[in-house]
Amino acid sequence: MAAVTSIKLDDALEGRLRQLAEVRRRSSESIMREAIAQYVEREEKRETFRQDAIRAWEEYRRTGLHLSHEEADAWLGKLEAGEDVEPPTCHG
Repeated sequence: MAAVTSIKLDDALEGRLRQLAEVRRRSSESIMREAIAQYVEREEKRETFRQDAIRAWEEYRRTGLHLSHEEADAWLGKLEAGEDVEPPTCHG
């Protein structure tokens, strides 16, 4: 079931949307739905990344365990080269 939501657009944006819809032979509504879906997906990923960073920072503050830049760079280089490697061991 779809919910009906209304939004107010300024005249310029509404005109741009209408023109794009016409060129793409789609409805303005379908373009808005796609744009909103893409935005929500992107922001969900950003929020997941942010929460992961917060958890990592809290873990570091709690344990003091970490990798040096050189250790992380070397490990990532191996992954990039396609090597099947275990993550390096953190130290404090």
